[in-house]
Amino acid sequence: MLQDHVRSTPARLTAPAAVKLSRLFLLVVGLVYILAGLFYRDPWKTDDVTSLATMLTALSDTGTHAWLLPQIGSLAHAQDGPLVTWVGGFSIWAFAPLFEWFSGPLDAAIIASRLPNLLWFGILTSSIWYGTYLLGRRAEAQPMALPFGGEPHPRDYGRMLADAALLLIVATVGIVWRMHETSEVPAVIACQALAFYAVARMLDHPLSGAVTLGVALGAAFLARGWLGGLPLMLAAGCAFLPRSPLRAESKWLAISALICAVLILLWWIPAREFGPYWTRSWWYWTSQSFGWPHPKALLSIARDLPWFLWPTWPLALLALWRWRGWLAAPHILIPASFAGGALLVMLFVADPFEPEYSVLAVPCAALGAFALPTLRRGIVNTLDWFAIMCFSLTAATVWLGWVAVQTGWPAQIARNIDRQTSGLDAHVAWPALALAVLGTAAWILLVRWRVRSHPAGLWRGTVLSAGGLITTWLLLATLWMPALDYVRSYREVSHSLAAALAIHQQPGDCVRTLHLGTGQRASFLVFDGIEFSFDERCPLVLQQVAPESLRNGEAPYAQRAALWEGRRGPDRNEMFRLLRLKQAP
Repeated sequence: MLQDHVRSTPARLTAPAAVKLSRLFLLVVGLVYILAGLFYRDPWKTDDVTSLATMLTALSDTGTHAWLLPQIGSLAHAQDGPLVTWVGGFSIWAFAPLFEWFSGPLDAAIIASRLPNLLWFGILTSSIWYGTYLLGRRAEAQPMALPFGGEPHPRDYGRMLADAALLLIVATVGIVWRMHETSEVPAVIACQALAFYAVARMLDHPLSGAVTLGVALGAAFLARGWLGGLPLMLAAGCAFLPRSPLRAESKWLAISALICAVLILLWWIPAREFGPYWTRSWWYWTSQSFGWPHPKALLSIARDLPWFLWPTWPLALLALWRWRGWLAAPHILIPASFAGGALLVMLFVADPFEPEYSVLAVPCAALGAFALPTLRRGIVNTLDWFAIMCFSLTAATVWLGWVAVQTGWPAQIARNIDRQTSGLDAHVAWPALALAVLGTAAWILLVRWRVRSHPAGLWRGTVLSAGGLITTWLLLATLWMPALDYVRSYREVSHSLAAALAIHQQPGDCVRTLHLGTGQRASFLVFDGIEFSFDERCPLVLQQVAPESLRNGEAPYAQRAALWEGRRGPDRNEMFRLLRLKQAP
């Protein structure tokens, strides 16, 4: 009966198509992916610099319990959770002194704060690989037995699917930048991959799987509160539905729930004790993060999610369709449960965006891997050629833009870029240029290998997608990093403000803010240690304002002369003004 079940599956595959992919190749792909653009750049506005500010505040904690309750200087950052602050702060404490040998204290701290990204990426890739492997070698997932034999061995088949899932997660367009920023998003993606692996492991080793699941759920909550933990909790519950093979192991969920609760309470109980204002603010932020589905939010999801999850979401939908008769089988049910939990929570998030979208990356990559054995050869070849054309075009576009910046040709492209980077001193960084040339040559060799050797491995299309995205990202991280830093970093503005304060701040003067964003406040703290007071009697005020409202006279104090004004060169939407007022506004 089991043979009949396996024989009728939609998967069609021969043993040569499940040939093993080189472990060295996967290691190189992973290292190039995560190292490109991770170091030697400034922390950028919003999430990237905000998390770094909480780490630096925790390290300089002077009795405000900033290790327990994340803060940006004196501002309670009552969002998400403390996990990223803990891990990043420890990394800065342990490793920043080593980097000070060849960089300044600030740059050393920035480098050290990004070392945890290697940890999150390692957890992500190893968990999705082993989770997919455990599901792929099961009898329900095996391809149809061939009349004269020749189908792959279950282990080879599972390994091929695991390789494909790993390459698909690397090829996911939307998470490439998020995996390189100092924020809670890489940690949440890693926790979800770990939870996916844990549920798959519970099929064979329920105790160790339950313990791992509890750790993953607790860590996701500590990373991003209910927005991080709830999708995983719902997914774990859905995976144990009555028709699921995991139903018999549902008793082990009590262990997972206990471990998760203990991890959360070990933080939450002292947090309430030492920071009642912080915890009340956290609950308020959490309640404001959820709401009933809104048409505008749904339209935003429909517009942004397809590009964010490209190229995995079409394959994930195809897997659900092709395996529609096996929806209760673990290899479909488990990743579909994680996708369903993430989608359900996303629908009830007040303003869903990339942090919410990213939780769909792991289940879509796993489902996409199981779609590959169901595709006809012609469709697979079409997808391969699409990846070649698409990423060759994007790589050529990146090169063309760089040439335009350096030479002024083509003139129209050069003018368009100059408007976006006005004031940038464009120069050639020869080491970065050499890396870009090597990356481009590697992409050309990869395409040549695909065209000339006609590899039989079913993972060939995923290799092209992953290689193409990594090439594009490498080119951006080498050729365009100075421009990206110039556009998104507040380093120069912060230095200018610090110099102005040194001139205009008298003894006893404090500085308060007016309409200053969290990312901007964090940037001034990170780059120059500038802290702001909440005392409305402070005579100095740092105002963030839109230039247009200032010209129209609509901004507060528009007619008052500023002690200092500054903004990032290409930014037309914001500027900063330092004012001296006699009384609070």
